[in-house]
Amino acid sequence: MNNDFSDYRANGGVAPDRWASALHLFENGAGVPDEETVAERWERARLLFEAKDYIGAARLLGVVVEEVPEQTGPRLLLARAYYHSAQLRRAEEQLRLIIDRDPVEHYAHLMLGRTLERQGRHEEAGSWLRMAAAFSGGTADHH
Repeated sequence: MNNDFSDYRANGGVAPDRWASALHLFENGAGVPDEETVAERWERARLLFEAKDYIGAARLLGVVVEEVPEQTGPRLLLARAYYHSAQLRRAEEQLRLIIDRDPVEHYAHLMLGRTLERQGRHEEAGSWLRMAAAFSGGTADHH
């Protein structure tokens, strides 16, 4: 299957400022053609997410995360796409990976708490929500 996405770009494309914001993620990598491909996938995934096509976004984000596993942004959006498409165990797995790498990523703590809540694991969720609140300077009262 040929995935050069040239048709996609020809049909209206992406606003230049959005494109620039996607490309900045890959400034210090190697190999320009690969970076453009990853950036294009990342942008398409973001557009799918914004259009509430969470399953389509998750499918594409899974590829992006494999290509740039060190990037938090795509992995966090993947976790959100899993959450919104009720793939809660997958969301939990991605969020735990983010927190392992970046223990003060408070949004990941918040999302993990909400993901655990949706699975009925309220006691476990409470500690993550309290931690998220502590990082953000708020309270754990999220309802």
